[in-house]
Amino acid sequence: MTARLCFSSLTSLPNPPSISSSSSSTRVHPNSISFKLPSRFRYRNADRRRSYQIAATLTVDSQTSGEKTLDTDRPRVLLEVKDLTAIVAESRQEILRGVNLTINEGEVHAIMGKNGSGKSTFSKVLVGHPDYEVTGGTVSFKGEDLLNMEPETRSHAGLFMSFQTPVEIPGVSNMDFLLMACNARREKRGEPTLSPIEFFGFLSPKLAAVNMNPRFLDRNVNEGFSGGEKKRNEILQLAVLEAELAILDEIDSGLDVDALQDVAKAVNGLLTPRNSILMITHYQRLLDYIKPNYVHIMEAGAIVRTGDFSLAKQLEKEGYRAISSA
Repeated sequence: MTARLCFSSLTSLPNPPSISSSSSSTRVHPNSISFKLPSRFRYRNADRRRSYQIAATLTVDSQTSGEKTLDTDRPRVLLEVKDLTAIVAESRQEILRGVNLTINEGEVHAIMGKNGSGKSTFSKVLVGHPDYEVTGGTVSFKGEDLLNMEPETRSHAGLFMSFQTPVEIPGVSNMDFLLMACNARREKRGEPTLSPIEFFGFLSPKLAAVNMNPRFLDRNVNEGFSGGEKKRNEILQLAVLEAELAILDEIDSGLDVDALQDVAKAVNGLLTPRNSILMITHYQRLLDYIKPNYVHIMEAGAIVRTGDFSLAKQLEKEGYRAISSA
């Protein structure tokens, strides 16, 4: 089934909704519905006080019974990792040993493992950290070769990483940083950039979502921020960039219960059927607030177990030793 929304001329006065439908005996039956959309806006010329409505016609083409319909709602694959291997660039030590992972739109994945298991290294390899060198395997993001992209290109493509220890950037205000990052992403998507005033209107509800005081916009990026404030600021960046895949590297590290709840609430509010989240964590605590569809256990640079949320509960109860030997 396909739908077409056709916009017609503007009218200066509101009209009541009108609905009409028609069908034919042809093989594909178009059902046309005409209605008025009460979409008011300010007209941007000399006549700024005048309100308008826009009329639209929604045409739905439905196929006859017995004929196949296209499954346009099937979630697409966002990230596909196959047999990924990597080493530490300086020491040449192998750190990833054949990682395989597929993430579809609308999914939440969690990777758990002990220190040295390679889980945080995996996230840094995905965003192009220069300390690591890929030696084998493939990584596809939205159908494109992620490994051939520069780190900034990966960000513009819709990949975001929240760091375990966010860095401070002296001399750069939070407002300027967020505005530049937002406009760079919008330009990549072919969207018009925002002026500072327009951006503040865009930003205000996102500040409220992460429970962050607007005064933080005037401070330098993460400079003098507490651990919880830095993590909130990371999620604010994610909200501004509207990334399709967010990698949260131990976002729960150093957070008290209140801060963790605020951050988790903001993350849950950002999840849509068209984006996904990959969480890197040691503990089940984070997963109590952000429910994963899949839990992966990483050991010695590879994913050794995959399951649902019950796998995290088993890990919390029995420890990594029980999981590894299972």
